[in-house]
Amino acid sequence: MVVTHADVSARWLLLVFRLPSDRASQRVDVWRKLQRYGAQALHSSGHVLPNSPSNQEKLEWLAAAIRSYKGQASVVQAGSFDDLPDTKLRQLFVHASTNHYEALMQEAKKLLALPRSSFSPARLTQLRRKFLEARSIDFFDNPLHKRLEGLLARLDQADAAPVRGKGKSAQYANRVWITRPRPGIDRVSAAWLIRRSIDPKARFVFGNDPLDHPDAVPFDMFCKEGFGHRGSDCTFETLTKEFAIRDAKVKRIAQIVHDADLDDGKFGRTEGLGLDRVLNGWAKQEISDAELLRRGMELIEGLYDALP
Repeated sequence: MVVTHADVSARWLLLVFRLPSDRASQRVDVWRKLQRYGAQALHSSGHVLPNSPSNQEKLEWLAAAIRSYKGQASVVQAGSFDDLPDTKLRQLFVHASTNHYEALMQEAKKLLALPRSSFSPARLTQLRRKFLEARSIDFFDNPLHKRLEGLLARLDQADAAPVRGKGKSAQYANRVWITRPRPGIDRVSAAWLIRRSIDPKARFVFGNDPLDHPDAVPFDMFCKEGFGHRGSDCTFETLTKEFAIRDAKVKRIAQIVHDADLDDGKFGRTEGLGLDRVLNGWAKQEISDAELLRRGMELIEGLYDALP
């Protein structure tokens, strides 16, 4: 039995299930998913989550999986539990999120204490992913998440790229820069960075062949010249490294653009997905490439101002 109708008085979702004794590996799989969802186990029976469309979808999919394992499962909407008041049930979730945040804050403090030469960007990336996972199951807005965000911001500043390429910007001053038509998030953010930190008087043109503008500097083009994707870096990241741009906000934007452009979840940043969709929507309208670039650069400027 699965209860799927909406009930505004039902504050909780309860999953009760049973698996055959010979389904040990499937039992572990179910337990891991419940852990990832942030579900709390009741002493009597079942696992509970706050009632929301997202949580209900997760539990119903899990119940379907349990039934495919030849087990039995029910997802029930509940208003309350007679042996567990709402205040105590909330405390279970808050206590769990507190444990998560405190462990991550300890990890962040250890990273901050490291000398700059021993700083590991990979550990920071992993820590940020753990923070996003903890935030996703912080159902009652534990105030500790703000303290952890502050530590992550300090780590972002400590993770500034080392100085290199000193004086390189001089040869790229007052230039024409060329990129492909209908620019997306990597190209508009790269143009924003060029004009903000590399060539304030930069002019931009569009084309599919850099040879059409031989004096222009290509970026995010399908050619070996200029600046584009290198290794696992998007164009924006390439520019930050080539021109030794160490602004902590730019560093965070580089992570946001990378995840939106390459869709590999490397940094666990989701902020750029909405921006990318807006740009894709504008690209379908009858506006010029120059106007699309201008609007996109304004979006990135707004993102920069909004970052802590």
